[in-house]
Amino acid sequence: MNMQLSFFPDVDEKHVSSVVVKELKKYKALKVRQQNKKELTDKGIAGDIFPKVMDNDLENELKVIQMERALDNSLDHLERKIIEMKYLSPESQNDINIYMELGLQKTPYYEKKKTAIFMIASSLGII
Repeated sequence: MNMQLSFFPDVDEKHVSSVVVKELKKYKALKVRQQNKKELTDKGIAGDIFPKVMDNDLENELKVIQMERALDNSLDHLERKIIEMKYLSPESQNDINIYMELGLQKTPYYEKKKTAIFMIASSLGII
């Protein structure tokens, strides 16, 4: 029997992918939240201008910092570009358009995308 060596542990790929995608979408919103908070501070407003249901500013700030570190330090340029185009751009893009725009073929694109998602998951301690 052939034993395949893998950099990543045996996990449910779909589950890992869905968790990472969910966190990437949250990250996108948290970045806006940070910008809004900075804007308030810059304008001299010391509180929130919208009602606040949860007080989790520190946790959210740490999530942004750690996600940025994962994106900046664990992905190569192409992996980063795929993640940015697929999950972090303001406009939703489908995979076909992304790999065509990047000049990739289908299989290498999906391999890079999968590797990027697993690298993010590993960097953040999800797996």
